[in-house]
Amino acid sequence: MKNNEQKPDFLFETVNYKILLIGIAVIALGFILMSGGGSDDPQVFNEEVLFSFRRIRLAPTLVLAGFGITIYSIFAKSKK
Repeated sequence: MKNNEQKPDFLFETVNYKILLIGIAVIALGFILMSGGGSDDPQVFNEEVLFSFRRIRLAPTLVLAGFGITIYSIFAKSKK
């Protein structure tokens, strides 16, 4: 009876799942870097915090790179 039991076939290999998790982590980091920067006083507008390099360039670049990594993890072929 044990000879007839088959190992379940997964759609992706372990490497694909690891790359996918790395991509999701990079996307999450990008969104974390975009957040924050609120002011305690609603009458004050701080342009330096809102339009900083971190929010305008770095965070969106990380999000797009994370999406690229996740797409790569989906299309990467296994070595079987």
